[in-house]
Order: sequence, then C-alpha cells, then structure tokens
Amino acid sequence: MQKNVLILDFGSQYTQLIARRVRELNIYCEIVPFNKIPDDISSFKAVILSGSPFSVRGEDAPHPDLSKIRGKLPILAVCYGAQYFAHFHGGKVEASETREYGRANLSVIKDGETLFDGIMENSQVWMSHSDTIKELPSNSVRIASTTDVLNAAYRIEGEQTYGIQFHPEVYHSTDGKQLLENFLVKIAEVAQTWTPGKFVDLTVSELKEKIGDDKVVLGLSGGVDSSVAAVLLHKAIGKNLYCIFVNNGLLRKGEFESVLDQYKDMGLNVKGVDASTRFLDALAGISDPEKKRKAIGNAFIEVFDDEAHKIKDVTWLAQGTIYPDVIESVSVNGGPSATIKSHHNVGGLPDFMKLKIVEPLKMLFKDEVRRVGAEMGIADELLGRHPFPGPGLAIRILGDITAEKVRILQEVDHIFIQGLRDWMLYDKVWQAGAILLPVSSVGVMGDERTYEKVVALRAVESTDGMTADWVNLPYEFLQKTSNTIINRVKGVNRVVYDISSKPPATIEWE
Repeated sequence: MQKNVLILDFGSQYTQLIARRVRELNIYCEIVPFNKIPDDISSFKAVILSGSPFSVRGEDAPHPDLSKIRGKLPILAVCYGAQYFAHFHGGKVEASETREYGRANLSVIKDGETLFDGIMENSQVWMSHSDTIKELPSNSVRIASTTDVLNAAYRIEGEQTYGIQFHPEVYHSTDGKQLLENFLVKIAEVAQTWTPGKFVDLTVSELKEKIGDDKVVLGLSGGVDSSVAAVLLHKAIGKNLYCIFVNNGLLRKGEFESVLDQYKDMGLNVKGVDASTRFLDALAGISDPEKKRKAIGNAFIEVFDDEAHKIKDVTWLAQGTIYPDVIESVSVNGGPSATIKSHHNVGGLPDFMKLKIVEPLKMLFKDEVRRVGAEMGIADELLGRHPFPGPGLAIRILGDITAEKVRILQEVDHIFIQGLRDWMLYDKVWQAGAILLPVSSVGVMGDERTYEKVVALRAVESTDGMTADWVNLPYEFLQKTSNTIINRVKGVNRVVYDISSKPPATIEWE
C-alpha cells in the first residue's frame, strides 16, 4: 500500500478530520499515535502533527523524538504541533490571556509564502487552544497573523517545517483545504494518485498474494462495508469466498429476508443463518453497553466458528472493518481520541477459532468505501444504505434486551425509515434510526390513562460519521411519523426527536 503522508496523533478530536481532508486531495495518509512512529519512514513523503488536549507546558505533555523526521521530511505542525516546536526548540509558549477558540481571520500573510498560495488576507480560520506562541522557535519566520494571535503561522528556515496555530482541517477554516494542498502538493510534492480505481487494483493484487488458494469466510451484514469487502474478495479469490449472513435477532424488520434477496444477483456464495435465539439468550439480563457489545461479539464468533467448521479447510475470516473502527479502538495517551467504544470486529479472534483475519477496507473512511463500491459496479441502492451498527438494535435499546423490546423497536424503526423513503428524505440523511428509552411516560388514549414506552428518533447528516449534525426534518413529517408510531405500535405513547450534534454527543446512544 502506498503511504505518502504520516499523521502523528497527539490526541486531538480533529485528527481524523486531517486524514479526511488529505484523502479528499487524492493523497493516501495514515494516522499513528505520536509515540509509535514507524522505524522505517522511507515510504513517507510528508508528516503532519495533530493538535492535542494537552498543553506543551504540562508535565504530561506528549514529547516524542522527531529527530529522524525533522529536516528530512516536510512537516506541517498543527496547533499543539506548532507550539511543541516553539516550546522545545528555542521559542516560548504561554497561557493565552483570553482563550483562543472559534472563528478568527488572517489579518497578515507574508508575501511569497507557498503555504498560503491562493489564500487572501481576511480568510477565516478556526482556533482551538488555550496556550499561545509568544516567541517563535529558533531560526523561524512569522508568515501569518490574526488580530489576536501574532504568531498564527511560521516557517523554520533551512528546513521544510511549518507551524500553524489554527486548524485547517475543520469546515470553519474556509481555505483550509487549499493550505493542505499547498503543503502536500507544492511543498512536499506528493503525487495525487489515491483513487478508488487505484485502491481496487492494489487491494485485489494484495489479496491474491496474501490469500492464494486459501478459503475465506466472511460475515455479511447487508451494509455497505461488508458488501464492498465481499465484492473485493470475490474479485481476488472467486469461489473460495464463503459468505455468511447471520440473523442475530437484532436486525431491522424483515431485513434478514430482504438482504438475502439483494445478494442473489451479485454472484456471491451466501448462506443465511438464523441465530436469533442464541443472541437473545446471550444478552439476557445485560444492560451495560460495553457488556452488550462484548456478548454480541462473542456470540458472533461462536456462530462463525460453528459455520466455519462446516466449510472444509477454511483458513481466513474476512471482516468489513473500516478506518474509523481501527482509530477509535486505539487509545492515544488518554486523549479525546482514546477508545470511544469497542468494536466487535476489531482486535482479533480467540485462539480456539484458529482463523487468520483479513480486513480489505481497514484503511478506508466510509465515503471512500462507497466510492470503491461504485467503482466496482455495486448498485446505488445498496451503496446508499444508511450505516447500521454491528450490534444492531441492541445498542438502540437502552438497558436490557428482551424479544418484546426488539419487536417494539423494529416496528418503530420500520415506520420511521419507510417514512423517510416515502417523503423522499432518505437520501438526504446520512444515518437514521429509533432508540427505545428505558423510561415510561403517562399518556391518554381514548378515555384511558396509559403508562408506556418512550422512543427517540435520530437523523443526522455527515460525511463519515466522525462529526455529524442533526437533520432539520419537516415538522409535518415528524408529526405524521409520531402519530403513526403511537397509533400502530402497541407499548409506545410518546415520541421525541434528538437534536444533538456530534460532538459532543455521539450518533448512537450507546
């Protein structure tokens, strides 16, 4: 796999956004924790240092050895990275008199600086730091300022090292993508060759070499990730791919049958396994979200172990793991990019299973997976499906899981999702679903008082799930949906709509 750009993560909530913006430039990049710099950096052409929740003045400040990178590769140090060079290399960082957070505008840009090609004074940038650079590092030249931040950007002479105190990766930095392109393409001279077609060719070739004539078993979910993974593997190994679609009893209403029908025309060897009772039994009495995920993951592995034994000489288990799954499951020194939740398809398999893992999508973001799928001719209907969590409705039922709660949520979810389709809203939403709350509320139906369940509806817009805004659905739609749910779904008497964005909330409630 081509590498090109190395992103060192110091724990910033925005690190994945840096990677997203770099990928949008058709440049491949990888994120690694600041304390796990690869021994061999010969394949990288540039390095970006992320921001961090830490202060460079603190005793717990991340302090990696950058000697094998600095002066050898172009470096763009963002926020904490910029302050890091100043604090440890001849400059001075102090607490800002006022917290520098939010929108600002570049008031001064030094002429002739390649980093700011095509960027005009007054360009809006996003600040997010409580420290500020009072004195630049040794041999540095100031190249940009804002009204409140004198040293908003600098360049270290004699090397291709740049520091900026703002975040070019966020939407609010209007010319942020241009700045990243200037650094990567004009300064570091990185080739813009990261395309879906290139990924397919490289991955199919690598899979052929890695797997050879071995047999692979893959768990299909009906979602985008596992489907694209299946087609990639099918291109590489053909009939040696055995797909299994497990009904864990936590799917959407009618999904088990509809997904099997969908795969019939894709040329894949798919077997449907109904293990609903097994999963529900494994979840009995469990309320803690992490324990639910673990129970589902364990049951998933057990089912696959059973099915894999029915396939003679199977050697590999394929998974649709994508890059956010991998990153969110790796802690960076306790910072915000520390583990948010465990993923049942990250972290390997128990020894008893005796299968090796292959994850063809593990370096892709969700939107990249869709583009790869389109490149391979997968139907728009499948690629346009909303993301659905691996643990299914178990993490949309807050508290313990019962068959009755699953029934209620399946009915509510079906009304909501079908309504989005009927109102031509489905494709305007990145992800939608219903959540069954562990509370009951008083209601009145006819002349009778009721005390029944509350459900929350959730619809967000996003690119890859790293950040998300709630969707302003029409009041008329919400009104009709609420009425339909309460009238048709026995056990529900109140519907609410979640208007939280990510961050600070997450898309799922558990």
